[in-house]
Amino acid sequence: MNASYTSFVAVGDSFTEGMSDLLPDGSYRGWADVLAARLAARTPGFRYANLAVRGKLIGQIVDEQVGVAAAMRADVVTLVGGLNDTLRPKCDMGLVRARLEEAVERLAPSCGQLVLMRSPGRNGPVMQRFRPRMEELFSLIDDLAARHGALVVDLYGAASLGDPRMWDVDRLHLTAEGHRRVAEAVWQALGLPAEHEWHTPVPATLPPRWVVRRAEDVRFARQHLAPWIGRRLTGRSSGDGRPPKRAELLPFEPPSS
Repeated sequence: MNASYTSFVAVGDSFTEGMSDLLPDGSYRGWADVLAARLAARTPGFRYANLAVRGKLIGQIVDEQVGVAAAMRADVVTLVGGLNDTLRPKCDMGLVRARLEEAVERLAPSCGQLVLMRSPGRNGPVMQRFRPRMEELFSLIDDLAARHGALVVDLYGAASLGDPRMWDVDRLHLTAEGHRRVAEAVWQALGLPAEHEWHTPVPATLPPRWVVRRAEDVRFARQHLAPWIGRRLTGRSSGDGRPPKRAELLPFEPPSS
């Protein structure tokens, strides 16, 4: 595999935008920025674009991002989408399959290497309800990758990323450590030398006391679950009106941490 890459375009939703890997200036870093910084350190003039916008469904990703990404003709394109659809109360999996297939068919011929992912899933009863849809989505991703020569990074099968300690208080987005591990997983999939074992489980710790867990549940419900349900019921999205994170394929200088 060619391990020299001069450009990278990331396509997707909040996972690729980088929530909840918060920087001091209030912006988000995330695995794609971490990966871009590492690739840029190897290649002078390395270019990076991140078209991801939080809350986007797969149809919106295809309509708003895929054509732009394809036109950039990058060495590496990552596509992660469809999970937001599976988490909706009503989800047309036939439509999800069709739009994801359209995305892959347009992106794969336009770039040097297309990378797909089986997204990580937090362990817990809430996510359990949606697992059949998620696994249907991931089965399609495997099939599309085989047909179009894409790489698949299996984050879903990594026990380390299912650990609740890898997830932010909203229980939907990875912590900075989780994003760092995703960047390493993609890095290795691209044929680059491993820097650490991203799938190594987090060392065991004593679980928090019952009172602490209940307080966390209440805070989660008030600050994150209720607003999320409200957006679902009204058809709104956290990404409404937001521009892409990094809309142009330009030389990349990583933000200060």
